[in-house]
Amino acid sequence: MKFTFDRNSMINEISIAQEIISTKSALSILSNVLFIAKDNTLTIKATDIKVNFETKIPVDIEEEGSTTVFCDKFLGILSGLDEGEIVFEIQQKDNQIIALIRHSTKKIKFQLKCTSQDKFPEFPVAQEVPFFEIPSKDIKKMISQTSFAVSSDETRYFMNGVYFEKKNDKLVLVATDGRRLAYVSKQFESGIPDFPSAIVHPKVLNIVAKHLSDEGNISIAIVDKMIFFRFQNYELSSTLIEGQFPNYMRVIPETQLYNFKVQKNELVESLKRTSIMVDKKAGRIFFNICPGVLKLTSQESDSGDAEVEIPCEYAGDEVTIAMNYRYIEEPLRFMNVEMIKFEFSGEMKAVTMLSEPAEDYFHIIMPMQMA
Repeated sequence: MKFTFDRNSMINEISIAQEIISTKSALSILSNVLFIAKDNTLTIKATDIKVNFETKIPVDIEEEGSTTVFCDKFLGILSGLDEGEIVFEIQQKDNQIIALIRHSTKKIKFQLKCTSQDKFPEFPVAQEVPFFEIPSKDIKKMISQTSFAVSSDETRYFMNGVYFEKKNDKLVLVATDGRRLAYVSKQFESGIPDFPSAIVHPKVLNIVAKHLSDEGNISIAIVDKMIFFRFQNYELSSTLIEGQFPNYMRVIPETQLYNFKVQKNELVESLKRTSIMVDKKAGRIFFNICPGVLKLTSQESDSGDAEVEIPCEYAGDEVTIAMNYRYIEEPLRFMNVEMIKFEFSGEMKAVTMLSEPAEDYFHIIMPMQMA
């Protein structure tokens, strides 16, 4: 097996493979990346069993073949090489298969032990799978609005992913940890076919969103306890999380009596300042709302407290609501708007956080006890 590749092209793909690969797995083969060199194309595969990654890049092949190499070390070697053409060649040395990796024009070379591909896991094949296409920029936004809100509590595994469903001809994504909920829905001109509702690991979603271009479309299929993604020169698949996702509609208020509006930038800055004095474990901040003024205060502690006032649009009676500042801070990172609107009905009722004017997403936050 011998081929020549462009260093920069390879490092881009291996960096993605490293994001997926399990470094703690008892199966050492899962720390490796699989190379298949054939027809002047190098197929690269990586997996942690739950998430599978495959890509292809053009290479100049002198001798076809396949092998696996330790991904982390290979990425380190690539980082240590200068730009240009790199030669990868398999050699036998002391009953061990070795990859000789050298720069084509400079006197730099590495030797890296290889492992046979025989034990590398087989990937599920997405043949005759009903894919549907949607704009890449739309699914990126939908993932960013939801994936941060999944639960990290492994005993509630059915909340450890983002829920996908088709509802009234719209694609709906929902995530919750039981104390907050993120919701986004979108209708596409091309329409989407029926598919079984699914709970998707955030790991594969975040990798997809990170590497998706804003241009073009992505193809998605959900079938047989798997989800498949195809975009650019990448194919990713992932097992689905089994279990019953909570009935999220019960959490979404049908109507709310009051609302107030604030400038997003002012809210971001006030949260940043107030949170300096917040007990990080509890995360409690008090929102005191009265006509014209929103006052944010931290709970008094041995260290002290903080108080920040910003203007707001509000026309009701004075009320104070305690909320976890992270549940407001996190969605704000992905709300590219000037004004934020909060709807509520009382100090211990669910609070809805949304853009003003409203877009196709919102966030539900459950208040905390006042003390």
